[in-house]
Amino acid sequence: MRVPNSVVLPVGTHVDCCREEEVEEKRCDIMTKITAMLVERKSNLTHFINNLEGSEELEFYVDQWERLKEMETCTLTILNLVAVNCTDHHDIKKLEATILEHVKNEDLFPEVVRVLPPVYRQVEAAIVDIAQSEEMADHGMMDLQYLLSKLSQCEHLASLGRELLQDILRYLHRIGLVVWYEEIKHLESTVFLQPTFLITMFKLLVRYRLVQQLESIS
Repeated sequence: MRVPNSVVLPVGTHVDCCREEEVEEKRCDIMTKITAMLVERKSNLTHFINNLEGSEELEFYVDQWERLKEMETCTLTILNLVAVNCTDHHDIKKLEATILEHVKNEDLFPEVVRVLPPVYRQVEAAIVDIAQSEEMADHGMMDLQYLLSKLSQCEHLASLGRELLQDILRYLHRIGLVVWYEEIKHLESTVFLQPTFLITMFKLLVRYRLVQQLESIS
């Protein structure tokens, strides 16, 4: 809700736990709640802005007012919810096709036709090779500076600088090829070349009814 012109694709999982008639009912219920949430958000923002503008000491709240006005301009496009059975490979492929269909929609993503410099593709291909190499540990974690030195060993990337690499990593992070938490101080020098490792870790640490499961252990 804080990102300008966001596009959100709601995904409902565990379809296999529902009766067929329940799926459409739940889909409608979720979309109705999302719509109501957006209406409430807009109403709350308008209320807060009006309160500040009606204040006799508005000069003390200019920063807060500007932040609220900026949030007011952040539009959200909510796409139709996709219901999937995560245990069914066909459903996963259906979700993938739906995502690709939306991403290629120039009305939703005007920048989709932007042409990337060749070096972006070269670095992407080199990182894929490094991630798949036998010397790469299963966790796929690599120091940023070490990654730069590895990439610089490629003849066509010998002049690759740290600043350009960081720009490329931001792009690769956005498309999900790598994970790089540059905004977190303790992780800014670490690049995760195997995002699936993080997913596995999160699944171990964050799970449904975790507290109840732990309490059930004698």
